[in-house]
Amino acid sequence: MALENKTRQIRELLAGVNLFKNCDIPVRDEISYSLEALTFHTDQVIFSKGDRLQALFIIERGRVKVHDGDYLFAEFGPQDFFGEYSLIDASYRSATVTALEETRVLRLNKDQFDRLIDRNSKVARAIMETLIQRLRNCNVLEERLSQKSQEIHQEKELIEYKRNELEKLNATKDKFFSLIAHDLKNPFNTIIGLSELLLQRFESYSGPRMKEIVRQIYNYSTHTYTLLDNMLQWARSQTRQIKVNFEQIDLNQLIQDNINLLQNKADDKTIHLKTHIQPGADKAWADENMISTVVRNLISNAIKFTPQNGQVTIQTRLYDNHHLQLTVMDTGIGIAKEDLPKLFDLNTGHSTKGTNAEKGTGLGLILCKEFVNKNNGIIWAESEPEQGSSFHFILPLTQGDHPENATQ
Repeated sequence: MALENKTRQIRELLAGVNLFKNCDIPVRDEISYSLEALTFHTDQVIFSKGDRLQALFIIERGRVKVHDGDYLFAEFGPQDFFGEYSLIDASYRSATVTALEETRVLRLNKDQFDRLIDRNSKVARAIMETLIQRLRNCNVLEERLSQKSQEIHQEKELIEYKRNELEKLNATKDKFFSLIAHDLKNPFNTIIGLSELLLQRFESYSGPRMKEIVRQIYNYSTHTYTLLDNMLQWARSQTRQIKVNFEQIDLNQLIQDNINLLQNKADDKTIHLKTHIQPGADKAWADENMISTVVRNLISNAIKFTPQNGQVTIQTRLYDNHHLQLTVMDTGIGIAKEDLPKLFDLNTGHSTKGTNAEKGTGLGLILCKEFVNKNNGIIWAESEPEQGSSFHFILPLTQGDHPENATQ
């Protein structure tokens, strides 16, 4: 009687197990006779990763965990089953199963399963239908996991990109404050010192001596103003506060305005400023204020590194049918080949004293690159020591032209 009750309980249990839900009662009865009941205590291993045990397990009561070391894959309870693929595939177990509490399982070994199939094809069909559905569910889950993995990968790439950007911004910020601390402090100290000297000894100085002190104050003040203006414009560009206002600009007028602005600086060193504007290369599609800043910085640098009685030439030419090239050439001291790549990089920025010991930070060229890039252009330099330097940049002639389409 007890055996009949037990068999009935197993049949009822099988009726609630998904793997056998498509089996009719006679089939489930036949399966129940082939099951072996086993009891496992808390933390007892049912089988380990790497075992070759070929058996299906059905939980009658209790709970188990499927895991690989401390990594938990899943937990199963009453009427759940595991190990079903081992009835078909003799591969090694891919995970360990351990009882979380006292657990009773029903085991169906592969040899018993094979005999069931031989005696009754309905068993195989019923189980295969369930396994196929489970595989389909696994495929759906795998597709979702793959999609989620792709999303995570994209998010990781975005996080990595933002992390790199933050590192660059931090490095830029450190460099910026370093420039402010050093290159603004020194000129102001000089201006204060000269002003104090003039104030204390005003009455004892002759006209020429006083004029020389005033000239030095003027030179240091204009240099500091230019430096500060570059810093502020560059800082605004980094925080994206500068908007690019594209329009058709007159380069001939723009170049002449900047020559007028820098003429006194050139006259102090007897440097001849020369222009050559090629017909058809006098208009560009760009932001006038930004390009004016670029031209002004390039001419100022050319004057700075050109010795007495030298020459600075500003010229334009058609680069191709859609772009023009503006070049600022000088007869100055030139630049070593290994230093050319450093000119437009803030972190490895290159700065030397001018021919009259004029100081600089190299920030002007960094700003030039920033502004040329914002105007869909490309900037580069060519130079050799004692052979002068040429700074070139390309701009589109009309709206819609881009430098990547430029051809020489």
